[in-house]
Amino acid sequence: MSSGAGNGGLPLSGIRVLDLTRLLPGGFCSQMLHDFGAEVIKVEDTGPGDYIRYAPPLHEVTDPAAGADEGATRSGLYLSLNRGKRSIRLDLKSEEGRQTFHRLVPTADVVLEGFRPGVAARLGVDFKTLGEINPGLVYCSISGYGQDGPARDRAGHDINYLGATGMLAMTGQAGGPPIQPAGQIGDLGGGAMNAAFGILAALIEKGRSGKGQMVDISMTDGAFAWLAMAAGATLADGSGPRRGEVMLAGGIVCYLTYEAADGWISCGALEPKFWRSFCEGSGHPELIEAQFERPGTEAWEKIATVFRERTRAEWKAFNDEHDCCIEPILELDEALESDLFRERGMLVEFEQPGIGPVRQIGSPIRMSRTPAAQASAAPAIGADTRDVLESAGFAAEETERLFEIGAAAGPGDGGSVEFRA
Repeated sequence: MSSGAGNGGLPLSGIRVLDLTRLLPGGFCSQMLHDFGAEVIKVEDTGPGDYIRYAPPLHEVTDPAAGADEGATRSGLYLSLNRGKRSIRLDLKSEEGRQTFHRLVPTADVVLEGFRPGVAARLGVDFKTLGEINPGLVYCSISGYGQDGPARDRAGHDINYLGATGMLAMTGQAGGPPIQPAGQIGDLGGGAMNAAFGILAALIEKGRSGKGQMVDISMTDGAFAWLAMAAGATLADGSGPRRGEVMLAGGIVCYLTYEAADGWISCGALEPKFWRSFCEGSGHPELIEAQFERPGTEAWEKIATVFRERTRAEWKAFNDEHDCCIEPILELDEALESDLFRERGMLVEFEQPGIGPVRQIGSPIRMSRTPAAQASAAPAIGADTRDVLESAGFAAEETERLFEIGAAAGPGDGGSVEFRA
């Protein structure tokens, strides 16, 4: 383990992560690690840095170009992925910036990168190069399609990764278009969470062997693994389900969304006891035998009529009485204010300089002795460059020279940014 700063007493205290990633998958991964004690140092460029600093709200379509000072403090997306991290700025395209990073590598336990395959090698920050500097280094690469294979060089985003797995093709109603999920399944489920798991597994193995290794995370591979049930059935019998046919994705009337009198509800009455409770409680025992019929049938039309007879609140009260897996479908703003997440401690608040109190979603991992760290402010771009370099043994005059030649930078205007893969 490194001697870097961390949150003492937490499971990952003493682990230092040099995070070269931008945007969502890497940021979410290193946020998970930080929440449990790791010191995460964002290594940003001497230009605009992490693009997520300047991202507009997801429901707005605006010009993404923004000044660094404004973007660094105002982007809610940036704040949600970078609580408590530190930020340094290095120009890895320059020899001096690259050598500076190399001098930091012996102080680190983990390097996390999200470049396209081949870019890290061109910058001199690939696993082969850094592993020679620090043989115990755990090096994790997150990419769209993995470090090898026929698609390794392709650009992509979450929608493309899900399209490649068969998941999008199965999501939606029969005869309708594929439906994009609102959550980033490939980026987060396929990429960030698998990366965090791989890093932790490699660190545990390093504790036995003393050796580091590379963790190769493909977001497409990770999303593909989420289809374990559907793919397992297809591999067993050779027939793949099509859109509207997947049992748990719109294929049966007992596991479906329905319109209520004032919005939408989810019906998850998959087990016969739950479906029977719904049918008898609503006064329609004749529907019990229709549990596994498909949408579009006469039974489905009758069930839809039943659900339209009550409001979401009335269906919630119905479920409280009859215990049949029926719940209101909440809008995001309703979910954020719900008792469920407030009482579970899923919303955290911290003071962000220049903004004031900020609320974000916190860690979903609950531990009895060592809970996640209390949320703290996200760093301004380059806020920690001098401190990190000097704590790694750089003399003050060395650091000053790096600033003068542009190989390193502190806080300040990095210009504008454009979103790109």
